[in-house]
Amino acid sequence: MTDTDRAPSVLAPLDGLLPALEALYTDLHAHPELAFTETRTAAELARRLDRDGYEVHTGIAATGVLGVLRNGPGPTVLLRADIDALPVAEKTGLDYASTARGVDSEGNDVPVMHACGHDMHAAWLSGAATLLSRGRASWSGTLLVVFQPGEEAGDGAARMVREGLFDHAGAPDVVLGQHVVPGPAGWVLTRPGVIMAATDALRITLHGRGGHGARPETTVDPAVLAASVVLRLQTIVSREVSATESAVVTVGSMHVGSVHNVIADHATLEVNIRSFDQSVRERVLAAVERIVHGEAAAAGCPHPPEITPLSSFPVTVNDEDATTALTGTFGTHFGTDRTMEAPLVTGSEDFSEFGRAAGVPSVFWLVGGLDAEAVMAAMASGRFETDIPSNHSPRFAPVPHPTLRTGVETLVLAALHWLAPRR
Repeated sequence: MTDTDRAPSVLAPLDGLLPALEALYTDLHAHPELAFTETRTAAELARRLDRDGYEVHTGIAATGVLGVLRNGPGPTVLLRADIDALPVAEKTGLDYASTARGVDSEGNDVPVMHACGHDMHAAWLSGAATLLSRGRASWSGTLLVVFQPGEEAGDGAARMVREGLFDHAGAPDVVLGQHVVPGPAGWVLTRPGVIMAATDALRITLHGRGGHGARPETTVDPAVLAASVVLRLQTIVSREVSATESAVVTVGSMHVGSVHNVIADHATLEVNIRSFDQSVRERVLAAVERIVHGEAAAAGCPHPPEITPLSSFPVTVNDEDATTALTGTFGTHFGTDRTMEAPLVTGSEDFSEFGRAAGVPSVFWLVGGLDAEAVMAAMASGRFETDIPSNHSPRFAPVPHPTLRTGVETLVLAALHWLAPRR
């Protein structure tokens, strides 16, 4: 019996499950929590796993949850969803919009929103876990359900591994995950090989010499230095990365001084770098360091600059054979008009840390989550980038239907593709 033969029976209860999953999704959306503080979220997801007969382990990487369902001999399949939110003030106007606030990693009080869709990811996986538990007569093996904290911090997956994720039921034979994107709801997008970029985030502190704004000749002005650094960093991609390669260098934050007539003694920049190839990544990072130190030396800074890594995400690379096989399964179930190749995504994920740590294939795919008519109209008019909110936007919120159904179906289909038929 193939996975597509077993899928109808396992998916049969989904219609009846959708109202409860919508309630879970809207509740999680209204009560977002920042990285490694997802206590309410984790407790609710753990409760549902326990109800569905899973062996539940909590507190992995502070708030991570693992559900283990042993169902006879066969492969071990890991399904993963991330659960943390972002420090964003919601502007969707939804009746379940977040008004939550939290404390970020720097101790600041900030608004909190599920602006990346992790609330949808959690609802998808909870629904798939329920269906696969109820459908145990159709498969054999071990199912690992992972609700991961701290994806936005870049360390959630690696931290769960470091804290013994695989000690509870052994390493998986395959790792599977997905992400909601601002495409038409109901679409499923796969891509063998590289699918998402690596990210490196850096904080750069430039040390000048402060003084009176009326006497700049007695100072080393960090504002002028910071401006030079920002402009010079923009030449890395245009002049040091080949036209056949790609990278992005963004200075997202710059702070210098506090009043108009005082020249500050330092400036702080935060830089975000995206790349798809390790050699390009290393080249860009080396160029950043060279430029920052060179500009500081040219300005006559009294102390060398400091470059501090803030976070780092690996390139997300899909196993080619596993992705091709799974794409065929999705195409059979959803039809070729809803299953297509994903573009390269400059966003980043820490999902691949699980497969890398276990030394097994991993597959990560994308699921559209916005109103299909609105997205298609925006594409047709050339206004997609301006009219359709992307992940991390204060206006981003996936529509519940058919997004919930599609994401649950993809996870169930993917799990059944590897889990053995029940004999």
